[in-house]
Amino acid sequence: MAVESFGHYNLRAQRPLLEVLRNFYVDVIGLELGFRPPFRSCGYWLYAGGKDIVHLTEAPEEEYRPARAAGTLDHVAFTCSDVESFRRRLMSHRIPFTSEEVPLTGELQIFLTDPAGNGIELNFAGGHRATV
Repeated sequence: MAVESFGHYNLRAQRPLLEVLRNFYVDVIGLELGFRPPFRSCGYWLYAGGKDIVHLTEAPEEEYRPARAAGTLDHVAFTCSDVESFRRRLMSHRIPFTSEEVPLTGELQIFLTDPAGNGIELNFAGGHRATV
């Protein structure tokens, strides 16, 4: 028995926030809206490279857990390319972010949060100078 790969992560929210999250992950992060089986709940599956990696699910009001619930998850990381396009996109959407270079590897990390307060890290292969 062994873990073979990462599947996806799921964000649950009430309908208005669910729509904002969908737009953010598509328009800002660059994921693609794709096929989702016809579950009873409303939701979206967002894809990168042909793989569904983010699931958005409507949470009924009685099951809704507010953003920033106590826990240990700090952020989710995406492997990305074209750092300058990402910087321009984040600035055009007025998304605050910080960046940092990984020692020894030169990998560039861009840190931001989604509209629900979830941490996001965008990773770019080495050779970039860390700037904000």
